[in-house]
Amino acid sequence: MMVAMAHRGKFITFEGLDGCGKSTQLERLAQVLRTRSLPVVVTREPGGTSTGEKIRNILLGTSTTGLAPMAELALMFASRAQHIKEVIQPALHAGNIVLCDRFTDSSEAYQGGGRKLGSEPILELHRVLCEGLQPALTILMDSDVAASIERARRRNKNHSSNKAGPDTDENRFEQESRAFFGRVRSAYLAIAVREPERVVVVDARGTPDETHKKIAEIVQRRLKIDAKG
Repeated sequence: MMVAMAHRGKFITFEGLDGCGKSTQLERLAQVLRTRSLPVVVTREPGGTSTGEKIRNILLGTSTTGLAPMAELALMFASRAQHIKEVIQPALHAGNIVLCDRFTDSSEAYQGGGRKLGSEPILELHRVLCEGLQPALTILMDSDVAASIERARRRNKNHSSNKAGPDTDENRFEQESRAFFGRVRSAYLAIAVREPERVVVVDARGTPDETHKKIAEIVQRRLKIDAKG
């Protein structure tokens, strides 16, 4: 049985398909919390540290070919273990609200569901490498598969054309099939059913303002943090 590590801050993660708008919503929530004079740390996975960003380039860049699913999973957790040690735990112990764009649920959805590895290896790696750290709240932004992937592909194409250099190429997952992302979405929804006390599903098909209002209400209700604004 997993025992959460003691800390003073709040750990909130955002999950969902690429292109669902979670990065935008995470930043909006951070801005509102900062206007309330609350200490906020914004971070992301894979990445969040110097080592993690290098791993991110390997994982997301289209130049990476032939990466075995288990190798992909191992790299995700290598980045995550460093991220927890270097960024997340120190911020939580200092009393910050940590907003993280993706965490272990992404591995369970993308590698467990999308790559068909199943949940067991992901949950076991989380137990061993993440030392029981679990988010206090996970916002799962549910969206239409086709629309989300098209938006993600368009976004990454724009980023690649506007910036020079290999670090802007994050298209490897977007090249996967619609069936792949259908499995990812199904895995996400299964996690929400399994852990309703932690994961809250938000319909992200509305306007950004509508989605932000839903998220603010959830944060207020679940964590008693004023996030409206």
